[in-house]
Amino acid sequence: MSKKISVGLLFILSFAILVSAEDKSKRPSPPAQAQCKLPDGKTITVDYSSPRLKGRKVGGEVAPFGEIWRTGANEATTFVTTANLSVAGTDVPAGSYTIFTIPEQDKWTLILSKVTGEWGVPYKDEYKSQELGRVPMQVSKTSAPVENFTISFDQSGGCTLQLSWGNTMASAKFTQK
Repeated sequence: MSKKISVGLLFILSFAILVSAEDKSKRPSPPAQAQCKLPDGKTITVDYSSPRLKGRKVGGEVAPFGEIWRTGANEATTFVTTANLSVAGTDVPAGSYTIFTIPEQDKWTLILSKVTGEWGVPYKDEYKSQELGRVPMQVSKTSAPVENFTISFDQSGGCTLQLSWGNTMASAKFTQK
């Protein structure tokens, strides 16, 4: 009888775990990924959650100007490179990082943090000592409004990280060392 109870409890526990497992694709800000393939087969991979504007304004209700933003939604956005890189004079050794940004009307700043595995907010004071660097991003207007926050790479002449949302695109060019 004890064996039947153990098997029954194991079945119930397994079912409970299965039911509670979240399907992240059904979130209001579903997971997304951007990848840049370097000529030697090495890669840069960014995993993030893609929030929707839903009538809100970038720089206001979402990604507020002058504040550190988690650069996506849900879990913090990860940046993993299998190559040694450089961006705006900052060396980025192969490894795993978290990215944050500081949006502004005419400029954005990219923050590369060595702290990984965190939820996206809040940006804690102790993270500052773990920053690999803060680099300026180029800002331009998109050709059409972008409803879904999107991270992509322009692979012409390197790997230019592009963050597009609303009428704004912020970019930073990563080169292999």
